[in-house]
Amino acid sequence: KLEPTKCVLPFAALVTPCKKLQDCPVVPYQPVPCRSCGSVLNPFARVDFPGKLWVCPFCYTRNQFPPHYNAISESNLPAELFPNYSAIDYTIPKPGGPQPPAYIFVVDTCVSEDELNTCKGALLQALGLLPENALVGLVTYGTHVQVHEIGFTECSKSWVFQGSKECDPRKLAHQLGLNRGPAQQQQRGAGPMGSAASPGLGRFLLPLSEGEFVLSELLENLHVDSFHTPSNLRAQRCTGTALQVATALAGACLTPGGSATRIMLFVGGPATAGSGSVVQRDKTEAIRSHKDLVKDQAPFFQKATQFYESLAHQLVLQGHTLDVFACALDQVGLAEMKPAIERTGGMVALAESYHHQTFKDSLRQIFLRDENGLNICSHGTVEVFCSKDIKVAGCVGPCAPLDKKSPLVSENSIGMGGTTVWRLCSLSQSTTLCVYFDIVGNKEGPQDPGQMGSQQFFLQFQVKYTTLEGEARMRVITLTRHWTDGGNVQDLLAGFDQEASAVIMARLLSTKMESEEEFNATRWLDRSLIRLCSRFGDYRTEDPSSFQLNQQMSIYPQFMFNLRRSQFVQVFNNSPDETAYFRMVLCCEDAFNSLVMIQPTLTSFSFNGPPEPALLDVASIAADRILLLDAFFQVVVFHGSTIAQWRKAKYQDRPEHAAFAQLLTTPMEDATEIIKGRFPVPRLVDCDQHGSQARFLLAKLNPSSTYNSSMQGSGSEVIMTDDVSLQVFMDHLRKLAVQPN
Repeated sequence: KLEPTKCVLPFAALVTPCKKLQDCPVVPYQPVPCRSCGSVLNPFARVDFPGKLWVCPFCYTRNQFPPHYNAISESNLPAELFPNYSAIDYTIPKPGGPQPPAYIFVVDTCVSEDELNTCKGALLQALGLLPENALVGLVTYGTHVQVHEIGFTECSKSWVFQGSKECDPRKLAHQLGLNRGPAQQQQRGAGPMGSAASPGLGRFLLPLSEGEFVLSELLENLHVDSFHTPSNLRAQRCTGTALQVATALAGACLTPGGSATRIMLFVGGPATAGSGSVVQRDKTEAIRSHKDLVKDQAPFFQKATQFYESLAHQLVLQGHTLDVFACALDQVGLAEMKPAIERTGGMVALAESYHHQTFKDSLRQIFLRDENGLNICSHGTVEVFCSKDIKVAGCVGPCAPLDKKSPLVSENSIGMGGTTVWRLCSLSQSTTLCVYFDIVGNKEGPQDPGQMGSQQFFLQFQVKYTTLEGEARMRVITLTRHWTDGGNVQDLLAGFDQEASAVIMARLLSTKMESEEEFNATRWLDRSLIRLCSRFGDYRTEDPSSFQLNQQMSIYPQFMFNLRRSQFVQVFNNSPDETAYFRMVLCCEDAFNSLVMIQPTLTSFSFNGPPEPALLDVASIAADRILLLDAFFQVVVFHGSTIAQWRKAKYQDRPEHAAFAQLLTTPMEDATEIIKGRFPVPRLVDCDQHGSQARFLLAKLNPSSTYNSSMQGSGSEVIMTDDVSLQVFMDHLRKLAVQPN
């Protein structure tokens, strides 16, 4: 156990369960599990062809092949035994056939008329993108909660619940007439839309083909909350109660594990009434800041977070997802809602207003069913199997732990630990989990050299999910790595992935910052980096100039430098809602996108040649250049001062300056291409050097030239900051890494 500790960094894996793979076959039969541990037949299993047996690489149990594998031989292998098919998809029969998706829209009416009209317009557009058989429902709220009965066509009919009162799911089902008798309980799930399945289908949830006209009419006639709000008070908004009602409605109407259900919240301000309130109504009382949370001066925070944790538990039991579109200049309580969104795999978009393109495009993205859409899958579970020398410490990502005990569970817990199975109510092609492991060693002493596990270990991830088309799938990913002696630095470096390690550290850091009190993130990162460089660097003791890092690790310190400066660590100038939003997106995106958030990419466009990558440094700014920055949440097109002057003089409109016109359009085309297919849709910033919006670029660049540095007179842009540059950071790192222990 001492050797893994010396490696400094955690032993972990980034798993993207639904990623599109080129060489991943889909087979029309069920997997063959090991009768002892439950892991599935894979290319690393030893096969006894004459005896029709296979030996599980995880627990060494001998298993008999099922009867339909009788024809198996060395020249007639099933797909799961092909060496290059370490990932394979199985098609699993689903009882009752595909179920239609269900969407419950929860709309905040405590906003201005203009904002509400824009939100209604976006929702009407979204209805046009839904499949005809999709079930739809509508809940609106302000001072009170209204559940609209779409199936009642004679007139507009809604059930009103008091916003300041806690909602009991059983009482609500009784009040809405959704209680099932014994006969209905037996018939539950008999048909996807039959009234026998649920009395709520046909009343509160209707297929779009039947309810589109009524729903469109309801949305068009939706008005701002009728209760007057004095100017010195905030609107009485019962967001928590509305979500409780929507959750209870979905639970009463739909069978758990049936329809892929999304509760979509559109909120325009903080909750001030009922469960989940985050601030008082009186405007003299400011909403909590990071400083208030640190000093424990946020009276609503703890109670609201506990409320959303209980709501998350209910949603996970039902297998339903909560999406939040928060469109307000003020905070709405996203930091408190985080457990409910994250554990159900929900989508979240944060914008200043419903007019903002981020909101409109992000909402549209969820419903698109082409190559640019998210193609969201549902009802997922991920189970991890590993060799006996390894135990599972936990998982960080958009999932919820299931209560399955296993001898593979580690005593040390990271993120959501204590289990080897997690539920993902919703997962897209980029949804990524980070699974942390503990190396515990073999307590039984050295193994028989003939056994497979003596020189290598195995990991297997079993992912069950339902596709967008309603097909049940199981993806099995199996991989192996070799053990190496802890003193063999070159072997350890050969297996080191610096990009994945940066993302794994960022997720671990985010989790620690939220769960551990008085945790100093910058100091923890710095100490880890110094220990890592001291362990794996090549140097002479107390000679910083001799320090070198292997190519496999050479960019890792740069990633850590940018992570220290990122919005995940530096909460200054960000609200708790914004920080929660950034961390939620970081903890669900794949390695490439996460790396872009940590260390943005910069591309330079000029007359001197084709577009080329540029250093993320203030020295990259030049008057005759256009820079394109992709920071994931923002995409910035930055024009140098000369380019900006030429553009203002309309040179691009003259035929003799066609090359200049092309230079202006290329970065914008590239920016549009980056934005396409990304969720949440980034903010596009088009700015000029010395302009106010240039701050979006300057905040991300390495400050190699500041107001007090020696390079100030060199003609490049100057950043007004006291932050250290990458060069100073690396000099200090070298100096500390070469010190004797």
